[in-house]
Amino acid sequence: MSAINIRHIAHFDLDSFFVSVEIRNNPALRGKPVVVGGYERGVVAACSYEARKFGIHSAMPMKKALQLCPGLIVTNASRGDYSKYSRWVTDIITSKVPLFEKASIDEFYIDLTGMDKFFGVSKYAKELRQHIIDETGLPISCGLSSARFISKMATNEAKPNGFLEIPHGKEIEFLWPLGIEKINGVGKQTEQHLKSFGIYTIEDIAKTPIEHLEKIAGKWGEALWHKAHGRGSAEITTNWEQKSMSHENTFDSDYTNIDFLHKELVRLTEKTAYSLREDEKMTGCVTVKIRYSDFETTSRQETVDYTALDDVLIAKVKDLFNKTWQKGRPVRLLGVRFSHMIPITMQMSLFENNAEKLNLYKAVDDIKDRFGSKLLTKAVNSNSKKDNQPATNKRIDNS
Repeated sequence: MSAINIRHIAHFDLDSFFVSVEIRNNPALRGKPVVVGGYERGVVAACSYEARKFGIHSAMPMKKALQLCPGLIVTNASRGDYSKYSRWVTDIITSKVPLFEKASIDEFYIDLTGMDKFFGVSKYAKELRQHIIDETGLPISCGLSSARFISKMATNEAKPNGFLEIPHGKEIEFLWPLGIEKINGVGKQTEQHLKSFGIYTIEDIAKTPIEHLEKIAGKWGEALWHKAHGRGSAEITTNWEQKSMSHENTFDSDYTNIDFLHKELVRLTEKTAYSLREDEKMTGCVTVKIRYSDFETTSRQETVDYTALDDVLIAKVKDLFNKTWQKGRPVRLLGVRFSHMIPITMQMSLFENNAEKLNLYKAVDDIKDRFGSKLLTKAVNSNSKKDNQPATNKRIDNS
């Protein structure tokens, strides 16, 4: 790899993010076995390193976690602060680097290529990590290498609250001694399958003919072989914040009836939230668009705690509309837009009762996929009068 083509990709990951926020807000929790989640029929969404020593892990039923550690502290007191701290870290990174990708609520990829000419990449990554710690009080680990997957693996090896650089030319030296389970995306089932063929380490993968790997692991065999040789993508998705999902509707006549307008907002929100979940995303920003009968158009947006839940999003959309609409003024068009999207993480989907809600909405989504979207409607839809049905000449915007 020539000096011209060398890439420098840093991966930053906030350690035990939910728990770290709880500890920051309540220092008395520091050094104790702590989990974030709910008591009743709850599961562990996140756990401290002290809790992990008892065998506790994410997605474990809370009842079992309490059996493993009777002195376990269960909390979600800072639930409303998780998105706030995530945005705080995002703002710091935005101010310090030109190219980065927010991969989840607590995870970032940063392209530092070219910065070695001015600051020294390793030095700059370390200073940025320390700056985040100093500003927010949250622990964060960082890996630095030539490829995304290697940097993420380096971060995992650096945890908790550490930094690990894999210099160019040292990728294989770092990778080969590691077990196959260390590769991102290799779950328990794949791990056991590979081990049944005598493949235990990344070196074993590298020394297995690619044709044999493809027979064992299908199409993923080739990707595993390239990863085992230190070859991976260094591409950073920089337009993550600009991506959005939206739906809007132009009516066949103008409306001032608040019940009809609310009903239409619910319909548009449900439709956009369906698209959101279909893409396995959560939104962090909601926008409501209003066009009046004289074609004057106005919009209002607000940030929200990252979510993909209909009830939360419907409440916010109605709130934005009520703050914006000039009461009694005829409306020609309504639109709902979600932006600042990030992937749904296991921890976010497990948090408190969100798992049950998310699974319920996904079950409804599945029924809509199979039998049509008109089969299931919210009560607020079915109670409205027939003459308030939305017009057929809809305009849909999926950006």
